[in-house]
Amino acid sequence: MISRIDMRGSLPANLRDVLPRAELDVEAALDRVRSICEDVRHRGAAAVRELTAELDGVEIERARVPRAAIDRALAELRPEVRAALEESIRRTRLVHRDQRRADVTTQVVPGGTVTERWLPVDRVGLYVPGGRAVYPSSVVMNVVPAQEAGVPSLAVASPAQKDHGGLPHPAILAACALLGVEEVYSVGGAQAVAMFAYGTEECEPTTMVTGPGNIWVAAAKRLLKGRIGIDSEAGPTEIAILADHTADPVHVAADLISQAEHDVIAAAVLVTDSVELAEAVEKELPGQVSATRHSERIAEALGGRQSAIVLVDGIEDGIKVVDAYAAEHLEIHTEDAAAVAARIRNAGAIFVGPYAPVSLGDYLAGSNHVLPTGGCACHSSGLSVQSFLRGIHVVDYTREALAGAAAHVSVLADAEDLPAHGAAVRARFDWQVPS
Repeated sequence: MISRIDMRGSLPANLRDVLPRAELDVEAALDRVRSICEDVRHRGAAAVRELTAELDGVEIERARVPRAAIDRALAELRPEVRAALEESIRRTRLVHRDQRRADVTTQVVPGGTVTERWLPVDRVGLYVPGGRAVYPSSVVMNVVPAQEAGVPSLAVASPAQKDHGGLPHPAILAACALLGVEEVYSVGGAQAVAMFAYGTEECEPTTMVTGPGNIWVAAAKRLLKGRIGIDSEAGPTEIAILADHTADPVHVAADLISQAEHDVIAAAVLVTDSVELAEAVEKELPGQVSATRHSERIAEALGGRQSAIVLVDGIEDGIKVVDAYAAEHLEIHTEDAAAVAARIRNAGAIFVGPYAPVSLGDYLAGSNHVLPTGGCACHSSGLSVQSFLRGIHVVDYTREALAGAAAHVSVLADAEDLPAHGAAVRARFDWQVPS
């Protein structure tokens, strides 16, 4: 059901290149996405409606969801789902509220200060996928950090659903209602990103687009980056588990399965120095998979080239492997798991010990589940309040403070053959800086 890669003896020099990884050829999707985005750019709402009919097979009269439909979705939400979403919102807000940044003023010299001001972007478009699964949790993970950052205007887009009269899934609309989001659109895929980037008669353009999606969403974000800010080009979900002989194979198998449930190209990787654990997990997987609702999807994901059990000589090598892999989600099931976790440098989020499974982070840990994939965790972070903030330096110098810097400015300007830079400083004084 899942393959093995034996790295005992010596780790490959090109470790990152030989580790299992889901393939997502965003570049190949760009040509198709380019025509979609140009169509929305030039024809606006009409193009959005036609593309939704063509690509999603759903006819919509208008993209914006009526307020009455949002209110109705909340009124009809099962009480236990509402309670769970409200607790998810509460916990997520607690964590993200502590991420707010304060303005800082530094006195560089007497009379000369630089203040770093933190301001939210003006408007964001938040994308919530709606393919094989329904993700009201992704509404929470996108909206809460934007709200805590103080973004004054935000809109949510999620694919139109034929089974729900051309509206997004009711659970997504209900989550929007719980968060006070009134601007929601029944639009998915590349056309949703283009709608946010260029605007239409129904939707004002946004400054930024965040949220996970399929390959078409990722390609549109790549294409339009620059016109809009983006969080990342989220690819297939992935879990890596670093485990030793102390790990429970039942827990490990269950957690691998939980992420494989997302998609047939989801990645599930176990890194261990215990052959006994590897064998126990291999024996455990078939029974657990057969007992799940989405067993065929999970079996395909676990059997794909993106999933494997990687055998290493020890936890030291295991740390090197998971750092090279830079997983979206990394679980640590080892002796002294907290100490091992503290040594990890590359991961979107780290889950420590047997009682912090990735599923907790997906919904209720308080952390964000919009995380870098495809090895991007070695240079990128998950979605947070900071994602929606811009730092602006405010420079405030008196005449005396500028005079103290004038000579150095002139020297550096001449060294870079930009004499007008120095002249702009000297113009404020009745003397010349010696050359």
